Amino acid sequence: MRRWPLLLLCLALAACAPRPKVLRVCADPNNLPFSNARGEGFENRLAELVAHDLGRKVEYVWWAQRRGFARNTVKAGRCDVWPGVATQLEMLATTRPYYRSTYVFVTRADRPPVSSLDDPYLRTARIGVQLVGDDGANTPPSHALARRGIIGNVRGFTLYGDYSQANPPAAIVQAVDAGDVDVALAWGPLAGYFARRVAHPLRVTPVQPWLDGPQWPMVFDISMGVRKDDLKLRDRLDRVLATRRADIRRLLDAYGVPVVEDPGAPVEPQ
Repeated sequence: MRRWPLLLLCLALAACAPRPKVLRVCADPNNLPFSNARGEGFENRLAELVAHDLGRKVEYVWWAQRRGFARNTVKAGRCDVWPGVATQLEMLATTRPYYRSTYVFVTRADRPPVSSLDDPYLRTARIGVQLVGDDGANTPPSHALARRGIIGNVRGFTLYGDYSQANPPAAIVQAVDAGDVDVALAWGPLAGYFARRVAHPLRVTPVQPWLDGPQWPMVFDISMGVRKDDLKLRDRLDRVLATRRADIRRLLDAYGVPVVEDPGAPVEPQ
């Protein structure tokens, strides 16, 4: 009985102890190599790294990354940060970029290599391109091909894919592996990751020219996004990203992400 006061004191102190602050991260539960519900994506790993340095614990808000993602998550106040957004996305305040990547050509190593949108091979090859959204909106490579009159031999792969299956965006890379298309034009982080996980050796080559007319860049800076009224968090994230630059680069390399140091310079081999 003499121990009861001590026990009650311990319980009271535990109840009053400050709980670790939470960093609420918006993420897609089925979107490798970026994120999934098992925490296997590189944006999952980055979120954990950043939260650690902020003295916070990650708490995910899962939402399929479709049109309206930002409106239903960050802007609605359900979460604090969205990793992996295009730098200077108008609807959010974005950090300084933590990497820059590029659209790439994906071909089998036993097929002709492609490095330019002006390669004559593209006029006869079976080409896979990524489409965004249920309305099939075109990505920059799709517009670049259309501008060259390359249309009839192009097959679209929706970026969303069949969400009932694991890793739906991988379909375009798997089509190259299976020989269903000769060459695919895909976003580099996705292509670099899945190119390592198929039966045949694949070649991943940056799309050139990197700027196909002023409105169709193939290279994009990537940042973290927060609400526009949460500049304090953005600034703290900036400091962590700067301090952890080398760690982030190693993380990207581990996932096969093609990193462009300068848009006019070649991508470092993976």
